[in-house]
Amino acid sequence: MARRKKPLSREPQRAVITDLTHEGKGVAHIDGKTVFISQALPGEEVEFIYTRKRRQYDEGNLHQVIKPSPMRIEAKCVHFSICGGCSLQHLSDDDQIIKKEKILLDNLQRIGHVKAQSVRAPLRGPQWGYRRKARLGVKYVEKKGKVLIGFREKGTRYLADLLSCEVLHPTAGKRLTELSELVAMLSCYQAIPQIEVAVGDSSTALVFRHLEPLSGEDKEKLTNFAKDNKVDIYLQSGGPDTITPLWPSSPELYYRLEKYNIKNDFLPTDFVQVNAEINAAIIPLVIEALGCDKDDHVLELFCGLGNFTLPIAQHVASVTAVEGEASLIERAKVNATNNNIPNVSYHVANLMDDVKSLSWWNSETYSSVFLDPPRSGAEQVIPLIAAKQIPRIVYVSCNPATLARDAGLLVNEFGYKLDEAGVMDMFPHTAHVESIAIFTLSKKGK
Repeated sequence: MARRKKPLSREPQRAVITDLTHEGKGVAHIDGKTVFISQALPGEEVEFIYTRKRRQYDEGNLHQVIKPSPMRIEAKCVHFSICGGCSLQHLSDDDQIIKKEKILLDNLQRIGHVKAQSVRAPLRGPQWGYRRKARLGVKYVEKKGKVLIGFREKGTRYLADLLSCEVLHPTAGKRLTELSELVAMLSCYQAIPQIEVAVGDSSTALVFRHLEPLSGEDKEKLTNFAKDNKVDIYLQSGGPDTITPLWPSSPELYYRLEKYNIKNDFLPTDFVQVNAEINAAIIPLVIEALGCDKDDHVLELFCGLGNFTLPIAQHVASVTAVEGEASLIERAKVNATNNNIPNVSYHVANLMDDVKSLSWWNSETYSSVFLDPPRSGAEQVIPLIAAKQIPRIVYVSCNPATLARDAGLLVNEFGYKLDEAGVMDMFPHTAHVESIAIFTLSKKGK
């Protein structure tokens, strides 16, 4: 017979915080065991309540700060204590970016056993209302008698009861209450699990996922909301291929890169960088780091819609752009044509597979390679890049751990130097760390 777990005490416990995790939780040690405490900062004495006990560590929520850290500030968002969308609003903007730079450098050293010869100054941008892509959960909660829309509570699977979101673009973040009231008026209000948000330069798209058919009256209510609030509304009854515009009938969703006179069209569910201003600042940084010359042939891996591809192509002889998702490549080709940029060849390939036999891999000598992989990194293609002895690599990453792993391969196995590394504040107030690393071939690799 299994022994029943002893219920957790709800009595506040005291702790002294000694460190901060990568996820922004305070670290304490009680009776020889590590405890991770949300919203606590190094140097603080706090009271906390246990939320979970495991064999190797425990977790808790902050109850009261007895002795605050000088780094502590008052969170701007009234929902910060419950919403899991942000984890660092209690830390000043400057201290957040210092923490993220430390995470990057610590990962490079601890995981990759490498050290950058130079650390770039952090790239900073807007702190609030910057997020132009999000997937909002939707759920009718009978006990509350309302529809909740937003992100999950910290450490739970339940949706937080939110009135607004300070990091989401205001066209969506300031309308959570109105969206809640709108969904509550629909006949299938219990069958709307999510709303996808995508913000372009001139429009905001809201994609309503619905598990039951909408009535004519439902569609009329949604259409009126779209007209009154100047947003575009799409419906999604199944997979991504079922997404169709409701109002207007032919919406236009795009963003411009003014420095390069480029306009990129995209669909609401396409991946685009969440922070438009930081994105616009990263692109010239990448072009400079690649050392672009009019005779260069650049290889770009994980190219997506061509966000980096087209600006790079304006500075070089040609770009070979590769992406695993065929639909993104099709839209990337359209964007290249619409922007009159002909010197890009696009290819669909799973970059987690062996690509050595593919024509684009063997038909060109590349002067540099640019890659912006998903969180899993680019471990599979690193040996191939090294085998071609491509002299310069620029790597943009959303995960410092996998960047560090890949950097370790490049430097310790294949003879590259890590010339520069630095962080970019793509996701203020969250634990996400965006970074850039620049490698050059220093000796003949394996």
